[in-house]
Amino acid sequence: MLALALEWLNLLARCTHVIAAIMWIGDSFLFMWLDSSLAPPSRKREGDVAGELWMVHSGGFYEVVKRRYLAPAELPPRLHWFKWEAYTTWISGIFLLGIVYYFGGGLFLVDRSVSAIGVPAAIGVSLALLLAGWLVYDALWTSPLARRPAVAGLVSFALIVALAYGLTRVFSGRAAFLHLGAMLGTIMAANVWRRIIPAQAHMLAATRAGKPVDVTYGERAKMRSIHNHYLTLPVLFTMLSNHFPGTWGHPLAWASLVSLVVLGASVKYVMNFGVRSNRWIVLAGAVSFVGAVTLAVRAGAPAASASAYRGDPPVAFAEVQAIIARRCVTCHAAKPSNPAFAEPPQGVRLDEPQRIVSLAPRILARAVVTETMPLGNLTGMTPEERRTLGAWIAQGAKIGSTSPR
Repeated sequence: MLALALEWLNLLARCTHVIAAIMWIGDSFLFMWLDSSLAPPSRKREGDVAGELWMVHSGGFYEVVKRRYLAPAELPPRLHWFKWEAYTTWISGIFLLGIVYYFGGGLFLVDRSVSAIGVPAAIGVSLALLLAGWLVYDALWTSPLARRPAVAGLVSFALIVALAYGLTRVFSGRAAFLHLGAMLGTIMAANVWRRIIPAQAHMLAATRAGKPVDVTYGERAKMRSIHNHYLTLPVLFTMLSNHFPGTWGHPLAWASLVSLVVLGASVKYVMNFGVRSNRWIVLAGAVSFVGAVTLAVRAGAPAASASAYRGDPPVAFAEVQAIIARRCVTCHAAKPSNPAFAEPPQGVRLDEPQRIVSLAPRILARAVVTETMPLGNLTGMTPEERRTLGAWIAQGAKIGSTSPR
């Protein structure tokens, strides 16, 4: 009953999270594009005008004028703020983090082959990471070092690399990727809550009081907004990675994680300024993508190749079926015995011979190559058992195999 309730909560939280994230990322893309597309005013305008832009959409024409600040006479009766998209994305994301990673015995959170950390301790590390990530980032970008953005940026990237390495030594590969994305997402939401919105509110308060407006508040808010903008795709990539074990299911997963961060930021730069604007950025993105794929392929190549099992004795299907019954069927059955699942995960069942044969390539990828199944190796599948599965699959994955080992 609890598993079914969590499944529905998962659906509700995931839908809310995705919809809010679409709105937040869409706003970020739109306003960055607006800023890069502004033209000098075509005629004399009142106020401190930074530029103007004309657009056509949905059967109408829109005139956009950007002002660095507002004079008292320019204050509109209604001013639209863009903040709840960020807050809703973060709140629903934290709720989703709890449903997927904290409940259910930490199946997705910990991996015995990676670390001996217990679930309560792992949850504590997870929550501490979200807070510490923001505090360290904010301290760095409010320090004197922030006056040298290139240096502060390199320091920030070095911290991401170190964190990627550390997380893959504490959590399961899937959880490590997700947590780096969650930390970056927390930084983005905190930027909106603690830096961007307060800066804009300060400028409006000065306008209403008839005092001179300090535009440096707006400049600092814009800097944090740009940070958020370039983090959108890295966060999105880390969130999607949980569906693709090839990204995190190998010993060099931390390097793949760093590659995804670089790739996401590079793609965003190209989207903003085009391919020819900075070929070094384009090259960095291309190298990151090729590097991530190469790492995953090379890490899994020895186990994925049939030649790796050429010298193995013939494997009987009965032996394979016994391994799967011990290690996999607790979850992947019509009625899982694992209380965390009301239904077999992703509809995958391994409780019948023909299903095992038809899913042999998937078993090879998940249980042998990436070793991402069983989840967190909860049932204790041994290296010898993985080798047996790989040998049987390399030998044709036949039900009729009866030769003894």
